[in-house]
Parts: sequence; structure tokens; C-alpha cells
Amino acid sequence: MSNPENKTITTTSTIGVFDSGFGGLTVLRALLNHMPHARFAFIGDTARLPYGSKSQRTIARYAAQSARFLVNEQGAEFLVIACNTASALALDAIKEAVPVPVLGVIEPGAEAARAASRTGDVLVIATDATVQSHAYAAACGTRGLRALEKACPLLVPLVEEGWTDTADVTRGSAAQAASAPPQVAVTAEVIRIYLNELNAEAAALGMNPDTLVLGCTHYPLLRSLIERAVPPGMRVIDSAESAAETAVRLFGQQDSVALPTAPQSLRCFATDSVEKFERLGSRFLGWPVGKVELVDLGG
Repeated sequence: MSNPENKTITTTSTIGVFDSGFGGLTVLRALLNHMPHARFAFIGDTARLPYGSKSQRTIARYAAQSARFLVNEQGAEFLVIACNTASALALDAIKEAVPVPVLGVIEPGAEAARAASRTGDVLVIATDATVQSHAYAAACGTRGLRALEKACPLLVPLVEEGWTDTADVTRGSAAQAASAPPQVAVTAEVIRIYLNELNAEAAALGMNPDTLVLGCTHYPLLRSLIERAVPPGMRVIDSAESAAETAVRLFGQQDSVALPTAPQSLRCFATDSVEKFERLGSRFLGWPVGKVELVDLGG
């Protein structure tokens, strides 16, 4: 793999972004904020999700196929793996598969937690597959942090059902949340239960956590609800935003500007369920994703 420091994003550069589904569009949204002049190609391997139920070998094979598609067919000069499961279980395989810089979402999230935490104790909420990999615990451990992880399996379907806060979906103010549907109260209660359980587990272990890492790319759409549910003073780390900030440092883009009114140059691909991708994708990205192209990556 080439050294990231040897390349710089230009107005003609293409950044490839890969996820097993739709959640990685929150990473793309953050990347667009920081690198508005780059070209982006996003692929969601929707035919083969969820990756969490597959073996590590299979996940690595699927992820490498998507990476090669982005590099070989879309001309991506950089790759961002906007999938926690693939970042945890297939990052090395992806790096071996393509000759361009590759960035996952876990290391940036752990690094942001290290910068934010004063006690050295952090909490992580994620999907079951990501928690079972203990990738965040390992990444935090190498940075001198103690991390307690918790799987929150109900949150992804609640996000995809649209039971989210208006302030998260539209990037509006907290006052706008008053217009959120009543189902949001259900999501808020689920979040409260998960976090109460996690904080109780931390207390039983003698931990003093002051930072919470959102270890799933769906969770930025729940951020305002999560921030209301955490103890006062606890920092909430969005690994999607952390990955975008790390991409700026690694890829050399220095001219970040205000978020554009819409993506300037973006192509989206899916391996199945194009209509669902277009419907849900617009919610995750914050703008219409446009015409999503169907691709076949093979078996």
C-alpha cells in the first residue's frame, strides 16, 4: 500500500467509501463536510448484509471485492472503510487487496476517545458483531484506555425505521426536535435502558468513564438522544466524524469549508435493494442520494 502522506486530495481526486449497507453514508456526510472539493464513489454491499453474521474470511473476501471495485473501476485514490465490522475484521485484507491508502473507522474513534478522556475510562456502544470482535477495546487499550463495550442490537432497526430525532436527521436545532414523531420516545427509552445498564456495569468494575464512543455508523442519527441520556459532562465521540477528521490529516486536504448545499460530485452504488438504498440513503446522507447504480460484485 502506498504511504498516505505521499498523496494529497485535489479537485480531481476520487475518494472511495465502502459499507456493507447504508450506515456508512454518515461517514460520507462527514467527509463531504471536510473535503467538499473531492469526488466520491460510495458502494453499499446490500446484497450480502449483514456482515456480522458471516465468518471473518467471508467478510474479508466481500470487503476486498468492494475495495477493488472502487479502485479499479471508479478510480479511487483513497479508501475509507465506513463499516465498523469490516474495519474490525477485514482492514488488513483490504489493504493487501488495493494499492491505495486505506482508512477504517475504529482507530480514529479510539484516538478521539484518547484525546477526550481525562479519566482513561471509556464506554463503547456498537452492534453485536463489532463488540464480539473487541476491536474498540483493543484500539483503546493500545492508547492506555480502559474500554467497556456494549452491544445495542435494537438501535440499528430503530434508525432504519425512522424513529429518530428531527434534530439528528435534519441537522436542525434541539427546538426542532419537538416536531419529532411520538415513536422517538420509544427510541429514547431504549437508549436510556442500554446506557443505564452500561454505566452500572462500569461502576461494578470500578471504572469512572467520562467518554462514550458511538461504534456504529447508524448512531450519529441518534446523537442528540444519546447526548441527553448520558451523565452530565460525558463526552460523546462520533466515529464517523473522527474518521473524516483523520482523513483530512492523512490525505492532506487543507481547505475545509462550510458544508455544501448538496454533494458536488458523488456516485452511489449498491449490490441489491436499490430502491431501499435511495430511500434510506437520503436520510443518512442528509440530501437525496440521486440515482443509485446496481452493480454485481460476484459471489
